[in-house]
Amino acid sequence: MSQRLAGLTTIVTGASSGIGEGVAARFVTEGATVFAAARSEVTIDGITWVPTDVADPVSVNALVANAVSASGRLDAIVNNAGVQVEKPIEHTTDADFDRIMDVNVRGVFNCCRAAVRQMAAQTGGGSIINIGSVAGNLADHGMAVYNASKGAVHSLTRAVATDNGHQGVRCNAISPGWIMTALADAAFDLADDPAAARSAAIRKHPVGRMGTPDDIAGLAVYLASPEAAFVSGSCFTIDGGLTAQSPINPN
Repeated sequence: MSQRLAGLTTIVTGASSGIGEGVAARFVTEGATVFAAARSEVTIDGITWVPTDVADPVSVNALVANAVSASGRLDAIVNNAGVQVEKPIEHTTDADFDRIMDVNVRGVFNCCRAAVRQMAAQTGGGSIINIGSVAGNLADHGMAVYNASKGAVHSLTRAVATDNGHQGVRCNAISPGWIMTALADAAFDLADDPAAARSAAIRKHPVGRMGTPDDIAGLAVYLASPEAAFVSGSCFTIDGGLTAQSPINPN
């Protein structure tokens, strides 16, 4: 690896599995000091696990303080922690709504706020990377509130970039498509034939496959690095061409 993040202090939330685990592992190989925030233990070599509930601002403030204790600064945070409920709106309960919004929206808000306060006070600012979703722009079937939560993440990303850029804070979002994680498995499991549903989904991807956490990690490294010093306020889609195509296919 190129060690593009050498000397940087970073946080990755939701790092115990899926995209967060992939990003945290890549950050280590790129030379970063990584603090992994999750409720479940993170056992990746070279990473410091900080038990964190992102929906709790006190827990998030303690997370940032823990990371800052390493070097006196926070260079990048990846706000990846998220949950989903596979229900259309008429079957979504108040408890479902609260759970999704607490983690996916309030959690990102809490982490952005704590990061901005630290990054604005230090020389050189820092980079905030929010994990959104193509579902924030195009609705995935049967996940009404999840779709809404990711739209909120995209809007908050643009707001932070606009309001805090003059303080040296860059804020961008990565919008993954279908990445093979436990969340994707849960969505496919709703189908009568999950294996057939996966095969059909793969056929809809122009690149011929679905994504992996490492596909997302590469862009996260770039956005956290000094190479992206002029990149802010953008939402980057990584979906293998899925949402680029017309829904009408004559073949």
